[in-house]
Amino acid sequence: MKKSPRIETILWLLATLALVLADAGSSARARPQLFVPDPISGYALGGRDPVAYFVDKRPRAGKRQYELYWAGARWVFVNQGNRAAFEASPTTYAPAFAGCAAHSLALGFASAGNPTIFAIYRNQLLLFHSDVNRFLFLANPEANMAAAQEHAARVGCQAGR
Repeated sequence: MKKSPRIETILWLLATLALVLADAGSSARARPQLFVPDPISGYALGGRDPVAYFVDKRPRAGKRQYELYWAGARWVFVNQGNRAAFEASPTTYAPAFAGCAAHSLALGFASAGNPTIFAIYRNQLLLFHSDVNRFLFLANPEANMAAAQEHAARVGCQAGR
């Protein structure tokens, strides 16, 4: 007896749904590393100065002599002034959502943000996985920010501050 293609499709969809639901409980454990560390140096934001995003309106590479440890991550800065500003108010300058991509969070899952693709929204540094994700997020920032904030804790995109 030959199965119809429609039954095979339905069975395949049900099996896929079962796998997705079975894996849903583990998604909170699979999260990007805090603050997008550089794979070689381990510096947060891939070695970029978090204050520079606000002051210079662009990411800038930090220098080792201006290193600081905060919230489980090592940070580097362009100069002593930026380091002092961060030390005085780290939550002002650190990326929102511990460096997870804001658009992904708005959709309900965690992915690492790219430190070179960013936006400052409501005085918060937001990272994105791609330019397209940045555009989609900023097309409706209020709704997307609310959704991202709603999902952040569930998927593990909050730093233990």
